[in-house]
Amino acid sequence: MPEILRLFGLKFYIYTRDHQPPHIHVVSQDGTAKFAIGENIELLANDGMKSKDLKLAEVIIEENKENIVKE
Repeated sequence: MPEILRLFGLKFYIYTRDHQPPHIHVVSQDGTAKFAIGENIELLANDGMKSKDLKLAEVIIEENKENIVKE
């Protein structure tokens, strides 16, 4: 799984041949999460990430959505 971004202690990964809907995996020191990337960013799963990290990840994904979709 290639890492496409690393900011503020969060690592963002995407599988290029993964299942639909398009989504991104985020890893923090506390856990992991998965966000769908469509018109809106939607949290699909959370395994231990703190709410502040989830909010930060969502903002980062939104700001970088165009580049993430290109990946």
